[in-house]
Amino acid sequence: MRHVPKAVAALLAVIVILLSLDPTGYAAKMTPEIENNIPSWDMRWGAENEDGSLDEVNNPSKAWMHIEDDTQLLKQPGNRGTAWIRIKLPSLNDETPAILFENIYGRHITLYKDGTNFYESYRGYNYENNRILIPLKPDDSGKTLYIWTESSKHRLGISGNVLTGDYRDLLGTLVRIDILDIVLGSTFIFIALVLLICSFFLFRPSMAMWLSLSAIVLSIGLLIVTYSPFLYTFYRSYGKLYLQLFDVALFILLPSLAFFFEQNINSIILIRKFRKVLTAYSLFCFTMMIVNLGAQERLNDVYYFFSVNILSILLVALLVLLVFASVRMALKGDREAIILSTGFAFFAVISITELSWFFIRDGHYNMFLWKWGVFGFVLALIAILGRRLAEKHKQVVRYSRELEMFNNELQRSEKMEIISDLAASVAHEVRNPLQVTRGFLQLMSKQEDGKNKDYLHIALEELDRASAIITDFLTFAKPEFEHTKTLTILDEFKHIEGIISPMANLQGGKISLDIPQEIKVRGNSSKFKQAFINIIKNSIEALREQGHIHIWAYVDNGEAVIHIRDNGEGMDAQTLSRLGEPYFSNKTKGTGLGMMVTFRIIEAMNGKITFTSAKGVGTEATIRFPVAG
Repeated sequence: MRHVPKAVAALLAVIVILLSLDPTGYAAKMTPEIENNIPSWDMRWGAENEDGSLDEVNNPSKAWMHIEDDTQLLKQPGNRGTAWIRIKLPSLNDETPAILFENIYGRHITLYKDGTNFYESYRGYNYENNRILIPLKPDDSGKTLYIWTESSKHRLGISGNVLTGDYRDLLGTLVRIDILDIVLGSTFIFIALVLLICSFFLFRPSMAMWLSLSAIVLSIGLLIVTYSPFLYTFYRSYGKLYLQLFDVALFILLPSLAFFFEQNINSIILIRKFRKVLTAYSLFCFTMMIVNLGAQERLNDVYYFFSVNILSILLVALLVLLVFASVRMALKGDREAIILSTGFAFFAVISITELSWFFIRDGHYNMFLWKWGVFGFVLALIAILGRRLAEKHKQVVRYSRELEMFNNELQRSEKMEIISDLAASVAHEVRNPLQVTRGFLQLMSKQEDGKNKDYLHIALEELDRASAIITDFLTFAKPEFEHTKTLTILDEFKHIEGIISPMANLQGGKISLDIPQEIKVRGNSSKFKQAFINIIKNSIEALREQGHIHIWAYVDNGEAVIHIRDNGEGMDAQTLSRLGEPYFSNKTKGTGLGMMVTFRIIEAMNGKITFTSAKGVGTEATIRFPVAG
């Protein structure tokens, strides 16, 4: 994860810290020393024609139910859309007492105390989960509160705690109940914006996946923020906007989620087809939302059916399909698929369970666990993102090394081409005058009997050395062979051994051959010998006491592989990297032409040569040629 951008990593750290502070998301479970929990209350269903008048509570035909379980809402009989709740206040010992209702369901809520209406709330939009904090007086101890609530979704009643205590303490509790949702959702929105900005700096093939990932994280953040009662409690005037943002986020999430998996799991065509269906259906729901708003929300029931009931079924189907696809890839050993399937399965199982329970309870369930499934899923997505960034970083490092190698090879090739042209022109121009000079010196040496004869002999030796250098230049400049034939490697090396063994013996070393008879290559015999004599000669000159040069060969994948290893002085990495460069030599009288010519001959025979060496250990040359035939 160290390759994940620092801003994202810091945000993840903040999320983890916040989760550790309040893992359940309900910080209102306070100690009795600060707040008192009212454990039970009475409730009765309202008649169809009731309008919330306090006179209705004295209707003897309506029976009251005693409620002690605050975790689930009661199912309403028939189509009744109103209910009355009766709560007896405990002793209020605080200077500024208050009462906090964690969850009261209804669009229209009225509270009565002492026979008068002292609180009323009406929401003109379909969000019916209310958190209500109401100040009281110390002399309200023991009094009875009557609450009338009306709903169009048939979700009525109290769910969660009803707390009494000091107003300031309860206000802090009210904020803490949902603040984590706001922080978590806002963090996801910020991460999505960071991913969106980063995506514009990526190559086009990666941009689509990053855009889909940013759309997923953005929609999840919007869902968490707009689903939380926090905004509806403190900024209720914008409730319609929050609901519209929630729907839009859901319309974005489904096709984006399918597209992200389509980009990462290409083996299942069904995902691509289902993504197209989800995209079309999301556009249809968005259009219906616009039409419903234009019709002053008179089409709410139809819009609710398509945007909630049908869309929820599609979401469950998508989650099941994606769990199957990710597990299928994970079983193939794909590491990214394992990470993705683990995080997504965590999210999908929680979401499918909560959605199923929501339908089983006919909407009488407040979903809250899904946000922690989302958190696990987003962590898995970011882990995959970090892994891919790490892989891209490795590729960039590898490509830069290869580029450096290719650049060095290009420079070497250019140098060789320049030297080749120069060598050919100079050699042809110089060789003829040298031959004439040598001829006249030979005539003079035959006629000279005095001390000048030694000088003439030295001059002839130097002319021969200059001629050998010119020959090397010509070999390097034009390594093409006039006469090529099939060469038996063992026969060639036996001849080379006969030439070079006396030199090895003078150095106190020995040469050993281990070459099969059947290995053959195509080439020019004299040039072949010249190249390997140069290599073996360098090995002999590097030998110390009891030196040994081992030469062996074998066939590997259609190539004749020849190894020449000595236990001489060896070379350091810098010297090894410069072998074959023009005019580079680690000998005091060397010109560097020998190895340069050797490289060129082997290259002309379609061969490859590499060296490995260590200072004080020795050097090994490995040469590969295509096998003849």
